[in-house]
Amino acid sequence: MTLPTSLKLRRTSAILQSHNQTPRKVRLVTDLVKGKKVTAALAILQFLPKRAAEPIAKLIKSAAASAKEKGENPDDMTVQSITVESAGMLKKYMPRAFGRASLIRRRKSRVKVTLASTSATASASPSSRSTI
Repeated sequence: MTLPTSLKLRRTSAILQSHNQTPRKVRLVTDLVKGKKVTAALAILQFLPKRAAEPIAKLIKSAAASAKEKGENPDDMTVQSITVESAGMLKKYMPRAFGRASLIRRRKSRVKVTLASTSATASASPSSRSTI
């Protein structure tokens, strides 16, 4: 069964492959913008004094530009999901006393953001349909 185009969920996504900051610190920023409209999310990130705020804002702008290319209106879209996962780590060693070496782990993050049209999510959700 195919749904008419008006009922299909319109989604756009973007991925930040490798950001040189730990996923735990990046999640502090991404949790603030989950579920917000794109304009509100960008306004929050503009004044947030965290290092991860600028790359996350750039990623959301990239997803909004991709939505605009598809013919969507980015102002009507919300940040449906934004996930932060580990993108590996750089391991190096630091010399210590008595000829020992200690491991230094530089963790990296991968961020995936999905924008969805607010009108499409409201019309396609099962809770909004009436059962008679």
